[in-house]
Amino acid sequence: MKIAQLLEAIKELEVVIPEFQREYVWNLDQSKELMVSLFNNYPTGSILIWETNNPPEIKNNAVKKDKMGWIKVLLDGQQRITTLYLFIKGKTPQYYTEKDIMNDPRHLYFNLQTAEFNYYQKQKMKDNPFWKSVVDCFNEKFDAFTLMENLKIEDGQEKLKIGQIVNQNLNKLRGILDIDYFIQSVPHGVTIDEAIDIFDRVNSQGTKLTDAELVLTHIAGKWPQVRREMKKQIEEYEKVGFLFELDFLTRCTVVLLTSSALFEKMTDEIYQKITEEDYKNNWAKLVKIFNYLIPILKQSAYMGGSEDLNTNNVLVPIIAHLSVKGGSFKSINKNMFLYWMFLASIWGRYSGQTDQRLDRDVYLAINSQNPVDDLISEIEDQRGRTEIKPSDLEGRGSGHPIHRMLYMVSKYNKATDWANGGSLQDTMGDYYNIHSHHIFPQAFLYKNGYDSENHLDKKKVNEIANKAFITRDTNFDISDKDPKDYLQEVKEKYPEALAQQLIPDDKNMWDVKGYESFLIARRKLIADAINSFLQNIKGEKEEAKEKIDYNALIAKGENNFIEFKSSLRWDYEKENVNKLMEYVIAKTLSAFMNSEGGKLFIGIDDSGKVLGIEKDCDTLKKKNNDGFLLQLTQVINQYLGKEFHQYLNQEIVNIDNKDVCVVNIVNSDMPVFVKNEDKEEFYIRASASSQPMSMREANNYIKTHWDND
Repeated sequence: MKIAQLLEAIKELEVVIPEFQREYVWNLDQSKELMVSLFNNYPTGSILIWETNNPPEIKNNAVKKDKMGWIKVLLDGQQRITTLYLFIKGKTPQYYTEKDIMNDPRHLYFNLQTAEFNYYQKQKMKDNPFWKSVVDCFNEKFDAFTLMENLKIEDGQEKLKIGQIVNQNLNKLRGILDIDYFIQSVPHGVTIDEAIDIFDRVNSQGTKLTDAELVLTHIAGKWPQVRREMKKQIEEYEKVGFLFELDFLTRCTVVLLTSSALFEKMTDEIYQKITEEDYKNNWAKLVKIFNYLIPILKQSAYMGGSEDLNTNNVLVPIIAHLSVKGGSFKSINKNMFLYWMFLASIWGRYSGQTDQRLDRDVYLAINSQNPVDDLISEIEDQRGRTEIKPSDLEGRGSGHPIHRMLYMVSKYNKATDWANGGSLQDTMGDYYNIHSHHIFPQAFLYKNGYDSENHLDKKKVNEIANKAFITRDTNFDISDKDPKDYLQEVKEKYPEALAQQLIPDDKNMWDVKGYESFLIARRKLIADAINSFLQNIKGEKEEAKEKIDYNALIAKGENNFIEFKSSLRWDYEKENVNKLMEYVIAKTLSAFMNSEGGKLFIGIDDSGKVLGIEKDCDTLKKKNNDGFLLQLTQVINQYLGKEFHQYLNQEIVNIDNKDVCVVNIVNSDMPVFVKNEDKEEFYIRASASSQPMSMREANNYIKTHWDND
């Protein structure tokens, strides 16, 4: 079949692509080399067609809905056919969307005079009339004669000679359409499992399937829509700053199915045993874990998105742990896992021996009695320590994970932009839209004694300790100004701005003569700040809690953000356990989450009198504070759902020598309903109390409170 006919068959959906095939993965060089080979009439292989009357799921539903009988399914050659379709048709084939084409080759150009292929370079091609887009060569009706007529070449013989060459090359390029592509066929009657096996074998000779792609292909054999479901979820996570890839989600899927991070654990025996329903349930469980974890990363770990980590792999052991713990953290585990996550990112836990280390960590996360301690020990064994030292920054540039941690710390410090005073936190999750600014500008340092050709000088100029985070416009405004001038202006305009980004206050260090001293001082400031940030994540420092004057809060009484409850389950009037009170606690928590958050004090009556939680504890099997927190967790699970723990942080504090439970509540990203027997109820916080809403009122509230976000 000629290439032109084959591409027309793709366009008319006479040949379709199965969903189990991977996405378009060719790089630009592969696309270019295909055109070079075809232009020179070199062999480029064959394609493999499977004709079946029982087709698998078709990629992007690109199939004729009224098609009956045998359908031609492309098993091998999809990367080549997609590339040719992009070049010759100039469009994306129907089995993909524009977003699916990660390495779009359509900026490949062809020199009609020299027959060279190269990707567009403005300086080289802009004023050269012989460079034409390959897409235009196939789709625009220009010819060699018209092209030469527009050229100012005085010598007629020379013009004719060049014209002949141009005409010959253009015709040769367009002649690719008439090349016959050899088509091999799979015997009729093979099953989808056999077709996938053939697909695997054939692809082992081309651009080999990765282990993750191989696993996903086999899953698609049982659950055809798996790629589509994963890609849909990828788009949802991208909206909140988390950029996940199919390979990463496939690894997480394997972890939940096998309790291992190794793709090879998905054996033929497992593929045969697992059903489509099993895959769907496993995927639903994984999505639920991500929906629980992502808000925690944003709220408790101050992350804007996955760009704040040097690899998504650090999330895999956490996901493994959550998968066997009911999908939620238990008490201190949350903070400790977040602490470990940052350590693993900083110290490049998975920068080498990725599979082996991931598998080890997944095992510990699932099976260890003290998973975080053991995970941290692995890093200590690998690196020797976990604390950041100033020397760790020496000579390190923006590619090092510590640079990302500096960005995290800057946001945590509520750093403000140096030009407009705006908060960098407003841009969380947009790592690359905030500029990593050289405090001592590169051009300035190279004008003042530092050599751009000297390797050591370049490292000093580009060191992390010479970086701050500002908006793009601010970066342009500063340009190559002298730091001793512009830093003084920033300090006068925004007195806290320099300290927020750990800039040494000694003005002598702002002079270029003090640059080396500046680097030494700032390395220490950065190392200390990162260590402090990590300890805060870990929860070892209690300064912030000690600053809260609970007596003063209580004295102000209840309002839209403060609520008092005498107990969790002990009825002081009837002097017995009253389960209705647990429902009231859940109702209050839901109202806060459906509004703007707040604090719930359990163990304080309406008048502000401190009663404590001792009466509650006496009613429990485990008669202590841990037993109380466990009971509160069960109340949340029963009436609200495990997924809402992410918006709650409960702690026991001592007020007037009595233990009181304080629940700190943030507003939820989704509506929270209270399950009351066989019905669901919806509450919001208003007039210093939990106000019920009818379903009609609730629907209107939900539309305005969440749907417009």
